[in-house]
Amino acid sequence: MAMKRLRLVPRDTSWDFFSRSKLWLGISAFMMVLALVSFGVRGLNYGIDFRGGTTIRTESAEPVVVGDYRDALQGLELGDVLISEVYDPSFGPDKNVAMVRIQAQNETESVSSDTIAQVEAALQEVAPDIQFLSVESVGPKVSGELIWTAAIAVLLAIGAVLVYIWLRFEWQFAVGAVLALVHDVVLTLGIFSELQLKFDLAIIAALLTIVGYSLNDTVVVFDRVRENLRKFKKMELKEVLNLSINETLSRTMMTSVTTLIALIALIVLGGDVIRGFVFAMTWGVIVGTYSSIFVASAILLRLGVKRDWSKPDANAGTQFADIDA
Repeated sequence: MAMKRLRLVPRDTSWDFFSRSKLWLGISAFMMVLALVSFGVRGLNYGIDFRGGTTIRTESAEPVVVGDYRDALQGLELGDVLISEVYDPSFGPDKNVAMVRIQAQNETESVSSDTIAQVEAALQEVAPDIQFLSVESVGPKVSGELIWTAAIAVLLAIGAVLVYIWLRFEWQFAVGAVLALVHDVVLTLGIFSELQLKFDLAIIAALLTIVGYSLNDTVVVFDRVRENLRKFKKMELKEVLNLSINETLSRTMMTSVTTLIALIALIVLGGDVIRGFVFAMTWGVIVGTYSSIFVASAILLRLGVKRDWSKPDANAGTQFADIDA
């Protein structure tokens, strides 16, 4: 007996994604304004990477149990504390190394010697033979420069996308794709600002990953749009866009849902260390899928595209876009 294949969407859909395009664009614009207002008023809850702080490298014969280390330091009220085990093949069984990162206290560059002594005493309750191999501090000035560097990295990534889409398609496609990416990044910053979730370098990595993920979805749709513009030369642009989104919808939903399954598993089982990164990725997948369908294409519809395609059809990798989910 043949197995019935699971479908996330029907085989042949003909949904009109542009019957309320003004509404979707209005909602997106409103959400972006809210995100920017929240960012301006509340700001971001910067982590150690951007605030500055002190990094302590420890070593002991006892195995590093991150949860025990965190519980031992919890009573000291040090604010943001990150603990991670350092793995190295050259380490012997009696050499267990950990990195303890403590946020800057009262805007000072380094944690005081008294606080270091308290940290050492607290960790000795977990590992009596623990030693502090090094204590290094990063001040707020260096962290401020890191914020600008991170912002430049995100802007350069979006700028590179603009150039790539412009060269591969037309400038109207590039504007639609880039505005969709800006939409995703702004809404991600907005939710981190509104919920005051910890914002560190891992979230910057998540933002860059979101840019790549959203771009992938958008390019798949735009590739199919370009094919259909050549195929249906007299069809209205709105109908071409609807047809293209419906044809790639199965692929888009399959990619998004399978990615979300993995991310939800990481949220539940991954622990506190990566929870912020996974939350950003989960939110990014949702808004990225939305923007690829409702924002990028709607902007392309508003801008219009020329119909005198002179370039040959390169079959730009969309032969698998209608795989059943």
